[in-house]
Amino acid sequence: MTFSPDVLVRRYVYPVFFAKDLDELIPRMYWGTVIYAFLALFVRKAPYGRYSDKKYGFGVPGRLAWAVQESPSFFVPMAFVLYGTKDTYRSLANQLCLGMFVIHYFQRSFIFPFLMKSSKPTPFLPFFFAFLTTLYNGVLHGQYFTNYYQYSDRTWLKLPNFWIGFAVFLFGMKINIGADAALRKLRPYGETGYKIPTGGWFDKITCPNYFGEIVEMWGYAFASLAPPAIAHALFTTVFLSRRALDHHEWYLTKFEDYPKNRKAVFPYLL
Repeated sequence: MTFSPDVLVRRYVYPVFFAKDLDELIPRMYWGTVIYAFLALFVRKAPYGRYSDKKYGFGVPGRLAWAVQESPSFFVPMAFVLYGTKDTYRSLANQLCLGMFVIHYFQRSFIFPFLMKSSKPTPFLPFFFAFLTTLYNGVLHGQYFTNYYQYSDRTWLKLPNFWIGFAVFLFGMKINIGADAALRKLRPYGETGYKIPTGGWFDKITCPNYFGEIVEMWGYAFASLAPPAIAHALFTTVFLSRRALDHHEWYLTKFEDYPKNRKAVFPYLL
């Protein structure tokens, strides 16, 4: 039997959302992302990384957890591209838009985890929910750009928002990767095991890595103007801003000399 990810979506995803076709499935899934973003407002100190807590399950090795939990947002769209019907994927604009999403998650799945200095275990529950989230996103964004909506290359590739959004996406990725690299250079220091990051964006905000990822996702959203991309950018903004505020509070508590004019995630704002 020939493998078909489209058949799997119809068999296993449609029933979850009480959908009979993509016209029902796609809007229900991106509104689900909006609801998820609202719920993320109330998440305090998600229990992984420095806030890891054994009560949320046995530990999954850190590098393995990152690679596995992020990878569905790479593998699932690629399965649609390689083995799906690709009804709308003939458009270059579709390919470039989905490419932004896939490139981001390729970096998060197969580059970032293996550069990590620390491999602190991730409790099973946050790992499992992260895996489900990226699986959900992989299905939604993959189906949207390969089977649901086709852009007209003749018009879309001439629109300023596409190229501005693409440039913003690349700019955000540069900030994100650069901030991650700067954090890796820090060595354990003092009783806390942390140093205060300085230089570049760190002189303005505590979490430029999160800021960069937020900028990436809004670039992707602006380039495509796709409802799933806009919903995903909203969720990324809420979830990472909430986590950045927790990090900022942690630094202020741990270091008496932490710069008081430094914001958490958005320069001069938050």
